Amino acid sequence: MPVLERLWGPDLRMQDSGLGVGVCPDEPPGSRVWNPPVTCAGLSLALELPALIRQLRAAWRARRGDPRGAERSEGNSWVEEEQDEADEVKEIKQVTGNSNTHLEADGRLNAGHAGVLLAERRGSYPPIDLRILKTNSQPGEVESGTRRKLKRLLSFQRYCHASRLLRGLMPHTPGSLHLLDDDYLGQAAHMLSKVDTWNFDIFLFDRLTNGNSLVTLMCHLFNVCGLIHHFQLDMVKLHRFLGMVQEDYHSHNPYHNAVHAADVTQAMYCYIKETKLAEQLTPLDVFLGLMAAAAHDVDHPGVNQPFLIKTRHHLATLYQNTSVLESHHWRSTVGMLRESGLLSHLPADMSQDIEQQLGSLILATDINRQNEFLITLREHLDNQDMDLQLATHRHFILQIALKCADVCNPCREWELSRQWSERVCEEFYRQGDLERKFDLEISPLCDQQTDSVPAIQIGFISYIVEPLFEEWQRFTEPSMLSQIMMGHLHKNKACWSRLRYVHTLAETKTHPHAEEPEPEGGQEEAEDIP
Repeated sequence: MPVLERLWGPDLRMQDSGLGVGVCPDEPPGSRVWNPPVTCAGLSLALELPALIRQLRAAWRARRGDPRGAERSEGNSWVEEEQDEADEVKEIKQVTGNSNTHLEADGRLNAGHAGVLLAERRGSYPPIDLRILKTNSQPGEVESGTRRKLKRLLSFQRYCHASRLLRGLMPHTPGSLHLLDDDYLGQAAHMLSKVDTWNFDIFLFDRLTNGNSLVTLMCHLFNVCGLIHHFQLDMVKLHRFLGMVQEDYHSHNPYHNAVHAADVTQAMYCYIKETKLAEQLTPLDVFLGLMAAAAHDVDHPGVNQPFLIKTRHHLATLYQNTSVLESHHWRSTVGMLRESGLLSHLPADMSQDIEQQLGSLILATDINRQNEFLITLREHLDNQDMDLQLATHRHFILQIALKCADVCNPCREWELSRQWSERVCEEFYRQGDLERKFDLEISPLCDQQTDSVPAIQIGFISYIVEPLFEEWQRFTEPSMLSQIMMGHLHKNKACWSRLRYVHTLAETKTHPHAEEPEPEGGQEEAEDIP
């Protein structure tokens, strides 16, 4: 039985699980963060975490008859205060840590897990040199990032304070589980009511949720899919896990950030709702699909695998230059699952199977394995032997669905697609700038001086996106969603062709001896493109 439950009974368990929300991990020690006025068992939960732990220690010692339970005078030396802090850290680990899931400081599981899948947390940075990264940031970016983190922290505190679930008002039916505070009602809730539509604007949704798009979306989808009820998930542990995932995405990455993860998750949900899949998928399949989508790029450093290899990054060495980033995303996800205890109530063999299947899904997003999956999918469709009654075939289709969701940006409406294209190219260019600065060979598509956004996007659509979605359409037909996606894809490719033509024409005027280009589809088609 947990220590706090022995002292004050089971009613404290929910509050105990949220003890950490009063501390922002990126704030300096001693920084003041507002907490809502909550009390429990005579203790003020409005205190900052150190003060609250001191109250808990005093009460605990008083029950044991320990004379140190009495409050110390203000004249105590700073040495005693330092000892107090050390004791508090030790007791936090004793109270909130689980000996089966505790992670050591280096991000590895402790010795008790010898022979079991190792897990990681926060292992990708710096990709080469933090000083270089800092020089790319404007002075106001650090301050605005801190403000955003503070807003997210306060949003979660309001969640803990105002949520019906945490106030003990349990719903009578699984479908009535309230996951959103009043802060999230209104426009965000209205958007969630249309989360299964393909024109869902994830950028707007992220603004409406104060940068909490991934956590809010996942909580909603887990609820509407009945996963919380089916797997008997603890809401506080779920929110803690999702918060870890969201925080482990680096917001300064233009593309590989939590908004991208939320966008992929929303697309994955749309694919799961396709008739051919919805009729066959089990709750475990849905759980795995959404979890893999949310965590598939967690702790992405903003550079690609070749960069990590040629700079001899420790992740490249660890994973032997094979699926380096995808392996790291998977292991990081496993670490967060164990640290949060989200699956701790499930049988050990079931939780291990979930971890392995999550790995199989996330590893499938490695772009270097594109042809491998595409050839297998074509063979199944040509032979008409895809049987979704088989667990292995359902898992394969989930892999394909996640691959589609990961690269679906060109299949969105032009305004959304264009934003994603500019973001991913900006991330490419940042890597190219780093490589140029360190006299490294500039990776393909990363040289802003020679690789234009339209040219990159046309190549990406032609060689990666179109072949994959053509086979996906074959699998899902007749599907209105697939028709919509393919329509957007062809229009967006034509738009990029027009922009490339304009860009090349401008270069031709600058260099008169260059040959004037001809747009794809001819001049008339190009003139019709907005």
